[in-house]
Amino acid sequence: MTDSAKANDLLAQLPKGKGPAPVHLWNPDFCGDIDMRIARDGTWFYLGTPIGRKPMVKLFSNIIRRDGDDYFLITPVEKVGITVEDAPFVAVTLEVDGQGESQVLRFTTNVEEQVEAGTDHPLRVVIDPQTQEPAPYLLVRNNLEALVHRNAFYQLVELAVSRPINGQNWLGVWSCGVFFPIGLEP
Repeated sequence: MTDSAKANDLLAQLPKGKGPAPVHLWNPDFCGDIDMRIARDGTWFYLGTPIGRKPMVKLFSNIIRRDGDDYFLITPVEKVGITVEDAPFVAVTLEVDGQGESQVLRFTTNVEEQVEAGTDHPLRVVIDPQTQEPAPYLLVRNNLEALVHRNAFYQLVELAVSRPINGQNWLGVWSCGVFFPIGLEP
């Protein structure tokens, strides 16, 4: 079956409801990889061409699953591998409600999914060992993360407060009663 036929077949199988499908419950046979890629900036590509239709991207984003280091689009009867350069989503905007420990940080992803950082949706920051550049991530669902866009990360840095953790002072942010460290205090 060609990549194009696989993609069309996959689309025909998608559930018509709102929100992410219960892909964690589905275990269909693996049908091979298709030439679909999610770039680090959140752009979805098919056969090397950006997918320009936002509803199509949103539809695909509802059936993505990560198993180990591999990403798949899954329906009840088909599982195809795709390439994800970094994270499948990008947290593009940040809304802040309240302040201090009662503050709530609400992110919106590039596929318009809203997520409040908290116990079920933690924030983490990975520091590149060579460049020392931070890469912040937000758990969106199951084991799927969003890379926090630079503008939203700058907002987090502006909100950062100091807090001692294990004898070191960390800068971090509060959301839903949880403190998320974003970097050691200089």
